[in-house]
Amino acid sequence: MSSEVLVEHDDGLVIVTINRPDQRNAVNRAVSYGVCEALDEMDRNPNLRAGILTGAGGNFCSGMDLKAFLRGEVTRVEGRGILGIARTPPKKPLIAAVEGYCLAGGFESMLCCDLVVAARNAQFGLPEAKRGLAAAAGGLMRLPRLIPQRIAMEMVLTGDMMSAERLYPYGLFNAMVEPGQALEEAKRLARRIIANAPLSVAASKRVIIEQRDWPIDQMFNLQEPITGAILTSQDAREGAAAFAERRAPVWKGQ
Repeated sequence: MSSEVLVEHDDGLVIVTINRPDQRNAVNRAVSYGVCEALDEMDRNPNLRAGILTGAGGNFCSGMDLKAFLRGEVTRVEGRGILGIARTPPKKPLIAAVEGYCLAGGFESMLCCDLVVAARNAQFGLPEAKRGLAAAAGGLMRLPRLIPQRIAMEMVLTGDMMSAERLYPYGLFNAMVEPGQALEEAKRLARRIIANAPLSVAASKRVIIEQRDWPIDQMFNLQEPITGAILTSQDAREGAAAFAERRAPVWKGQ
């Protein structure tokens, strides 16, 4: 693992930190592959239940490293996009903890996350049009699904930054906190998820993501293969028993 990506495992939680503070955590090849490797390990390892993506030095990520781009360096994971999550987000829950600048590919990476905690002074933007580029790592497609289209259009066509204060009322974040507190709040949110049954969490996330394209007359039939086995799982019985016995459940993921 490159020193430009720091990975910490903490009792079921993996915290992935982009560690290029002198470059505002701009993404080069090592960062993309390092983050991708850490999140792939999260999905493979049954002991890891949720992840947090954040940045070092007071910024989340300023996007693609333009100097690396000019050198001809490929700053995305082949076939998977920036950080390996643009086209293939992880199966387990991923939370973005955002401080400072969250721009371009960094903003697009945040949009790939399931939940977001943002510092009050964070700044967001898709400035690609100012550089003769396009937000092709998912920003043009994901952002209008998450906030009103006219606001998304303004961000994309002007390339100007918007503050967390302006974007919070549109529901782009789960929580807005004081500067320096995004990671701690993201950890608290992750712990609330980790307390739940892993099969239930994984299936629920999958349905929420996939149902956007389901025809109404087919949605229950399409949901059944994903959620059907949960009712007969060991964890379902454990959850009911723990409730009846007034104790915390012990999940097996089975």
